[in-house]
Amino acid sequence: MTEVRFLPPAAKYIKKLKDKKLKRLYQEAVDKIREDYTIGEAKTGDLSGVYGYDIYYNRTNYELAYTMEYVEDKIIVIIMAGTRENFYEQLKQYMKKL
Repeated sequence: MTEVRFLPPAAKYIKKLKDKKLKRLYQEAVDKIREDYTIGEAKTGDLSGVYGYDIYYNRTNYELAYTMEYVEDKIIVIIMAGTRENFYEQLKQYMKKL
């Protein structure tokens, strides 16, 4: 099965989640992405090469940003997770630091 690696912003956000159902929804999203990474929406412009996956829960839109790396095998890299508000601005700032 495809390996998944979490970068610090995503790992920190998911670790701090208190809502067990939301945490489970994130885990299910990661499992779906492992099966088919093209399930997310491919971003363009500054974020080309990044995919976004939407999670709707409790009338709030949550996002999961990830990309694919090919080292020896495919590795899915989860870059960031969080609510939709300011998500892509924060993602762009983080990507510039890398």
